[in-house]
Amino acid sequence: MSFPSLDRLTLLQNFGRSLGSPAYLYRPTHVEQIAGLFRQAAQSGFSLGLRGAGRSYVDASLNGGQIVLDLQRMNRILEWNPETGVIKVEPGVTIQRLWEHTLEDGWWPPVVPGTMFPTLGGCLGMNIHGKNNYVAGPIGEHVLEFTALLPTGEEITCTPDDDLFYAMISGVGVLGVFTSITLKLKRIYSGNLWVEAWASPNLRQMIDEMEPLKSDSDYLVGWVDGTWGGSGLGRGQVHRAHYLHDGEDASSMQTLRREYQVLPDTFFGLVPKSVLWLFMRPFFNNPGVTLVNTAKYVASRTLSHRKTFLQSLVAFNFLLDYVPNWEKSYGRDGLIQYQSFIPNASAADAFGEILKTTQRRGLPNYLAVVKRHRPDKFLLSHAVDGYSLAMDFKVTNGNRAALQELTDDLSEIVLQANGRFYFAKDSTLTSHAVAKSLGEKTLARFAEFKRRCDPNCLLQTELYRRLFCAPDQKG
Repeated sequence: MSFPSLDRLTLLQNFGRSLGSPAYLYRPTHVEQIAGLFRQAAQSGFSLGLRGAGRSYVDASLNGGQIVLDLQRMNRILEWNPETGVIKVEPGVTIQRLWEHTLEDGWWPPVVPGTMFPTLGGCLGMNIHGKNNYVAGPIGEHVLEFTALLPTGEEITCTPDDDLFYAMISGVGVLGVFTSITLKLKRIYSGNLWVEAWASPNLRQMIDEMEPLKSDSDYLVGWVDGTWGGSGLGRGQVHRAHYLHDGEDASSMQTLRREYQVLPDTFFGLVPKSVLWLFMRPFFNNPGVTLVNTAKYVASRTLSHRKTFLQSLVAFNFLLDYVPNWEKSYGRDGLIQYQSFIPNASAADAFGEILKTTQRRGLPNYLAVVKRHRPDKFLLSHAVDGYSLAMDFKVTNGNRAALQELTDDLSEIVLQANGRFYFAKDSTLTSHAVAKSLGEKTLARFAEFKRRCDPNCLLQTELYRRLFCAPDQKG
């Protein structure tokens, strides 16, 4: 095993294509290679950043001018027990590989994000959530055990009985490298979900409708039209879903097959989805999105209002994967996503003010989603007993400064409502906002774990330097 070649830089980008930086890229396949890299990096003065599938909207897997370890080749499934639903995998295994391996045995990942392509190592680093966070919690709550390599060279095993368990999961990938992950999956009896959809005339009513349903829904999510104001501020559509019970699906042998779940590669059987983003791009401007959102909302009130239907697990959970390369629709400079988490009592007011602010600035979001959440025990948790609002914004050369100013102001609204932020999403977030949101005690505890696991600060990313380093440490 040789040290990465330092004569060639590779340009790496975030998922939204709004950020990028060159780095020396290395793709290890074994733990021993990573241990050697830690030793050599310490001797040479380089830092190392970790990268999975690069699906974060932020700079979490960027490390400009330094070394980046791409862990996608560490992708073996180490153990699988179809009787108990317990699986042990390497960190480069993706959500897609996970469900494809276990579905036909009647098991499904208990928590998934909106896309199937992230690696499990990355999912644990950000402690991702899904449309069922209010009942299932984040993915970390379903981890039985993990092994990790610390930058000190120590190999550790952690369970929920260990304090480091709750710091490394949610720890943004700078405490150590996950080398194996043991998960408990969810037993399912069908590859379908029962889905009910209905239109909500504004965001406040949407939240009022969602709140009593959290005790009787397996999934709950709302789409929000960020372009509309007045009495229709935050209008949209809610989707509620339930798993099918044992014996309810007479075709379970078919619906639990991988082939049944695969998303179609054409639109209406005609247009290849691989080029669909080209047809979407002309609409990714303020007038175009207003038109599309209005059409979608009208359809939700007339065609699908209060309709119940069967939908595959993959189709419901991985909406973002329906259109390959959809992020290219935003144009050359990409997009950013801003996601805030507000306690239930003030969520409707705070989100309403957020939407009004974006519209007043002439920077309405082009896609917005509302989800219900509950608190968890992880150190850098983003969850609250309340709701989140995730918003996509188009980036151009001319609006970057305005977007930063906008999101700074939105963060003040969030902080006044005792809200939190999600490190996988917010590329404009500042260390000031993080400190006020998490509090000095939490940040001090995280710094203590950093000193304990990585005393020489070998593991770094641009996100870590942006949010957690003192000004004199960011160079």
